[in-house]
Amino acid sequence: MLTAAALLVTAFLFGGMVLYSFGFAAFLFTALPAETAGATIRKAFPWFYLFVIATASLAALLSFSNDAFSAATLGLIALTTVPTRQWLMPAINAATDSGNKGRFKALHGASVVITLVHIGLAGWVLIRFLP
Repeated sequence: MLTAAALLVTAFLFGGMVLYSFGFAAFLFTALPAETAGATIRKAFPWFYLFVIATASLAALLSFSNDAFSAATLGLIALTTVPTRQWLMPAINAATDSGNKGRFKALHGASVVITLVHIGLAGWVLIRFLP
C-alpha cells in the first residue's frame, strides 16, 4: 500500500511541476499582457514551491521503507526547493524591480535549471517504480 501511495504522490509531484512549468507559466505569458502575467506569476511561484516542498517530502516519507535511494532523491528535491523559494525567488523579484536585466536573466536561468533538474529527478524516481 505504501508503494502505491509513494508512486501516486511522486507522479503528482512530477505532473504538477511539468504542468506548472510548461503549461501554466507559458499560458499566462501568451494569454495576458506581460505586466499582468509577471505579477500573476510572482504571486503563484511561492505556492508552486510550497507544493514541491510538501509533495516531495511526502513522497520521500512514503518511499523510504521500500526504496531509500528514491526517498533520498525526493528529499533532496524538497530540501533544495527551500533556498530556491526563500532566497532565489526574492532575488529574481528584486532584479526585476530594479531593472537589472542581466542579473534577472542569470537568476531566472538558475531557477529554470533547478526546476528542470527537479523534474528530471522526479521522473527518474518514477522510472524506478517499474518492475
